[in-house]
Amino acid sequence: QLVESGGGVVQAGGSLRLSCGASDASFNSLVMSWFRQVPGKEREFVAGISWRGFEEYYRNSVKGRFYISRDNAKNTGYLQMNNLRPEDTAVYYCAATRSVSDFQVQTRYDYWGKGTLVTVSS
Repeated sequence: QLVESGGGVVQAGGSLRLSCGASDASFNSLVMSWFRQVPGKEREFVAGISWRGFEEYYRNSVKGRFYISRDNAKNTGYLQMNNLRPEDTAVYYCAATRSVSDFQVQTRYDYWGKGTLVTVSS
């Protein structure tokens, strides 16, 4: 089970850190990613990290602003979001799976959280 937290309302240019807590230590062997979805639009990949944290992937629009990380000792993943823009407004979901060749393929993820809402005001 994955549970996201840390969403909220922030002004453009501000920062938020999202957390994704897992219910057990099996999380430590799973790939983890963040996706987001705006109502009426398809869910999209934001960032992904390998199980040991050696590989990171980002969608182009968040590169240099968002940073994904994980603390396996705490069974928790993070998404640090800086210099937020109104177009970053969405529900953010964390997802995990045992292995994936392409982090962006949503159907490969076995575990999903319920999401946390991020609203960026202009």
